Amino acid sequence: MTTIIYDGTYKGWLTAVFEIYEHKLQDITFAREGEPAASLFGVTHHVVTNQGKAERVLNGLKQKLSADGLNQLYKTFFSEVDKFDEKMWRYVQYVFASAHNVEGDLSNNAIWEVRQAAKFVHRESHRMKAFIRFKLTKDQLFYAIVEPDCAVLPLIADHFKKRYADQRWLIYDARRRYGVYYDLETSSHVELTFNTSASAQNITELYDEREEFFQDMWRRYFGSVNIKARKNLRLHVQHMPKRYWKYLTEKHPESRLL
Repeated sequence: MTTIIYDGTYKGWLTAVFEIYEHKLQDITFAREGEPAASLFGVTHHVVTNQGKAERVLNGLKQKLSADGLNQLYKTFFSEVDKFDEKMWRYVQYVFASAHNVEGDLSNNAIWEVRQAAKFVHRESHRMKAFIRFKLTKDQLFYAIVEPDCAVLPLIADHFKKRYADQRWLIYDARRRYGVYYDLETSSHVELTFNTSASAQNITELYDEREEFFQDMWRRYFGSVNIKARKNLRLHVQHMPKRYWKYLTEKHPESRLL
């Protein structure tokens, strides 16, 4: 068994695919740098991310897949499903071994698994775009805390960059302890320690004096558009699962500066 150790980036994974073919490696498992290898036996192959090698694999995939098929593979990388990188490798193996486009061959496990993982990521990305609630600090930074089911921040950053191009903002993934920060020009990956349970006094010092007014107005609006007589809790939870409620302003009507 050969354990491929790479840096945990998509470009690093593409480089690993190139080197698997280059060195004719067999019986592949993947591990990220800093993680324990999957097996104490066998050999390890350390990958140094290489732009040229990654682009060659990507260009090869572009010739064999549609834009949608390539996008499904990319989204799978952020899914965090069990052994997602090995599933992606089996997908790529099948694609390169076939003379025609196979992305619609759902009888193949690798194709099916990638499609399902991509669908999961797409759904979570869509929900994050809808459920993120920004709050304004005294230094005029809009920030939001999220805990998505998969690592979707790199996939939704451009959406918020276009939508809030004239504002500085930070979206922080509390589960994975990193965020995306936009400084009015570019967005960047940031790692920081973020206290999500600050005291009431600290919170008062942190927020802009208008923030409580904004939050109260949003709660009032949310309450006005929801007609109690037509309330369907089952349908509501289906569209807005309870696991997202933690950081939704409208779900904490009695809170101040949540």
